[in-house]
Amino acid sequence: MQQDKGSFPDDFLWGGAVSACQTEGSWNVNGKGASIADCMALGDKEEGRKCFPSLDKKYIYPSHYGNHFYEHYEEDIKLFAEAGFRCFRMSVAWTRIFPTGEEETPNQAGLDYYRSVFETCRKYKMEPIVTILHYDLPLALAMKYEGWSNPKLIPLYEKYAKTIIDEYADLVVYWIPFNEINGLTLPLGTVFGGGIIEKEGCNILPEQDDMERRYRCLHHQFLAAAWVSAYAHEKYPHIRVGTMIAYYCTYPYSCRPEDVRMAQEHHKIHNLFCLDVRLKGKYPWYMKKFFRENKISITCSKEEKELLQKGTADFCGFSYYFSNCISGQQGLESSMGNLMAGVKNPYLKQSEWGWQIDAEGLRIALNELYGRYEVPLMVLENGLGARDHIENGKIQDTYRIAYLKEHINAVKEALEDGADVKAYTAWGCIDLVGVSTGEMDKRYGIIYVDFDNKGNGSGKRIPKESYYWYRQVIESGGKESLSYERKR
Repeated sequence: MQQDKGSFPDDFLWGGAVSACQTEGSWNVNGKGASIADCMALGDKEEGRKCFPSLDKKYIYPSHYGNHFYEHYEEDIKLFAEAGFRCFRMSVAWTRIFPTGEEETPNQAGLDYYRSVFETCRKYKMEPIVTILHYDLPLALAMKYEGWSNPKLIPLYEKYAKTIIDEYADLVVYWIPFNEINGLTLPLGTVFGGGIIEKEGCNILPEQDDMERRYRCLHHQFLAAAWVSAYAHEKYPHIRVGTMIAYYCTYPYSCRPEDVRMAQEHHKIHNLFCLDVRLKGKYPWYMKKFFRENKISITCSKEEKELLQKGTADFCGFSYYFSNCISGQQGLESSMGNLMAGVKNPYLKQSEWGWQIDAEGLRIALNELYGRYEVPLMVLENGLGARDHIENGKIQDTYRIAYLKEHINAVKEALEDGADVKAYTAWGCIDLVGVSTGEMDKRYGIIYVDFDNKGNGSGKRIPKESYYWYRQVIESGGKESLSYERKR
């Protein structure tokens, strides 16, 4: 669709994004079973989080309360609508539908709950963008089968996915099989993405990495995701099934050829590999050498190759928060952002949690991905985690406005470059518990939620200054993102 220079398409999907395990709470209500998220204890940016499958009561588990979205969804979605949201990215909790993942029949209370949520979205003319599995594999499957390393999870996931696609085909067009599927190319994906919990009290970053097991998990997820695409395409022609990665924007630290080569390899393995499989329908040529050098054996049968080819994705979604540098040189200062370490970039500012803020990297990502795949793109997570303070009943989060403004302008520039960008959903549009630490203090929302790190508080929802700014951005079709003065 053509648009005026400096504006977004009329049908652009503005919105926000959350996940079930970070917002819903009510972790064992109305038949819901425990997920891996429910055994992750509260941590902080120094200590991180640990897993306690026994659910030892001496620890605090943030997903048990979240921000109480389970009880407040009607109020919250109404607030999103009043901000002008045209879409809402959320996830379904597998354990609300099949509490252990192996039940014969789904939990009707769970089906009814999500139908009500989706109907509320539709009431406000909001398009749901639904993630089928977002870091909350049933705990029973993690412990019984060693997570996604076991192919027995594939048919169980397919049954779950079929159940919810059939149930909500009249309400949901856009589906994402796995959140940030490329997380498994790094050790940090072992627990969150792979659902592998080594022992009671293990850290979410494994003490000893098993690379072959991670890539075996990923292979099983590729097959499951391809099955979802193939099934939906055959039965529901109106449905679009996408793929989603965390985009790791990594620059060479210097113009040394070695640094440039390292950045190129990092980009191929950690960004492009998963997208090549899901969007091109086959394992890319460069992975043969990578698997050989790392002693990884992945067998792909003829039937599996046919499924990957048949079940390609319709659109490419990704999260983008920060960038890093990479170098073979020793002794360089490092950065840290969301468990993803790199070399510090001297040209960028950092957030309190170590993120190197880089809106230009988002434009680079959009150009790179559209140039390679020529499928519609969705920016499905983007936002700033920061401490917010209430003064006279208000939250003046000008730092968040600055971050979002720069990144929305980067999307606008990518549109002008010619990239086909369909959606932008600000992550944690309402305050939620963080995935890497479990903290509520690391707030992303344009809506404040009065809970502390331990789940104490009134739960009151308070729109921040960024809420009113984002509303004006949407009302103006993106034109207000260059300048802002609150309209009273």
